[in-house]
Amino acid sequence: MAEKTELLLNRSQVKKAVQALQAFLKTKGTGESLFLGETQKISILFTLWKIPKEPQTIRIPLPHGQRSDTDEICLFTRDEPSMTSEQTQRFYKKLLQERGVRNIEIIPYKVLKTEYKPYQAKRRLLENFDLFISDDRVRRLLPTHLGKHFYLSKKEPLCVNLTSKHLARDIERIIQGTSLKVTNKGCCCMAHVAHSGMTADEVVENIEAAVQTVVANLRMKGPVIKLIHIKSQSSVALPIYNSDLGSLRVLDVEYAQPPKGKEAAAKKQKKKTKTKQADTAAEGKGKEKKVKENKAADEEEEEIPQLVPIETPIKKPKLEKPSKKKKLEKAATPAAVKKGTKAQRKRAKTDSKVKRKVPKVK
Repeated sequence: MAEKTELLLNRSQVKKAVQALQAFLKTKGTGESLFLGETQKISILFTLWKIPKEPQTIRIPLPHGQRSDTDEICLFTRDEPSMTSEQTQRFYKKLLQERGVRNIEIIPYKVLKTEYKPYQAKRRLLENFDLFISDDRVRRLLPTHLGKHFYLSKKEPLCVNLTSKHLARDIERIIQGTSLKVTNKGCCCMAHVAHSGMTADEVVENIEAAVQTVVANLRMKGPVIKLIHIKSQSSVALPIYNSDLGSLRVLDVEYAQPPKGKEAAAKKQKKKTKTKQADTAAEGKGKEKKVKENKAADEEEEEIPQLVPIETPIKKPKLEKPSKKKKLEKAATPAAVKKGTKAQRKRAKTDSKVKRKVPKVK
């Protein structure tokens, strides 16, 4: 695998793109701006060569703060033992003022569970603040009480350690910095790095710092970034970096040749298949020998004589001579008389009478 290479931006090209973007925002802002001092966010868009295997969140410290003084910030804190919600608010406000941090609204965890339980209250909370920070001790408890709309709008709270000795510096880095969310569902990701009220040099320095931190912290090997653009909320994307074809050749070589780990696994698999085939062949030969031996043993055994059936002479059944009584009974059966028509029955009666009256001749 190729190692991660450094990415060098052309500063003059970046500055030209920033100046063109600021000129476009000025021409558009004269007619459409409703409030004085309203600014638009300037974002940097990264296009990667490959889709990452795992999602990742990269925190980017910026040399020039991208948030204006009018941005409202909310801090979620834990519930202090033996204190009410109002007392915990006062306690943390006093702590932040002692460290030099101001203009932050504090909401204890108990207040979040009770007062912001309805859906409409959660939506209002999301719209009232520009940035959310949470105490790292209650970070895992917040998603069930905030709802999915916080995460869909990319306003999930950023963690801070409130027991740190350098609390003011940590909070300032979070407020004035930014974060880049790299997902495993696509090859594009975007982060806010400046606003339209900053000078061109400040915007350029923020862009350079963001690019270097992203390239250093991405969990990918080889050529990583394909394209970089800058854009605002209402403008097209202006290109500031385009990778050369050398990185494409490196990717082709990587896809053509499998990694060393896969080669070793393939060799092991081949060895296993060969050993299995040899074992099966040996087993087959052993079975054939056994079959031949069994056949030879069967032939050596004495043959069992076959049993031939003996034909027995068939005796004809004896015919019995009918006796005189049976003949008379057959003649006198009424079934024979009953058969036929009435005329036939009368004839049979007369014939029997005639036979009885005829005398015997001596």
